[in-house]
Amino acid sequence: MVHFEIPANNPEKLAGFYKELFGWKVEKMQMGTNNPTGEMEYWTIETKTSQDSTGTNGGMMKRMDPKQQVTNYVLVESVDEYSKKAEKLGAKIIVSKTPIPNMGAFAVALDPEGNPFGIFESSAT
Repeated sequence: MVHFEIPANNPEKLAGFYKELFGWKVEKMQMGTNNPTGEMEYWTIETKTSQDSTGTNGGMMKRMDPKQQVTNYVLVESVDEYSKKAEKLGAKIIVSKTPIPNMGAFAVALDPEGNPFGIFESSAT
């Protein structure tokens, strides 16, 4: 797992909750005109205290659907290949491959029981 996302009705308030509870660093991202998500506001979450510490970093955004759940992302070599493989195994792709400038690309699927998960490929070489 390389990333998680938490949907929130009030991201600023929920950011305060996680900061206070776990000491996480939560900051609103400055999205420029190249924002791949349009007008969506996004908060980054750092759970690690250093490069060597354990944990997975994530993000938070305004809830887009009342049933939206936390989504965990798994690092893969190719979003295209794993999307096809997931569908063959019974998953449904609900967000097709989406580029993230200077980072890579992601897709989101529902497993055969309806649980969301994401796949991410890094553009870092």
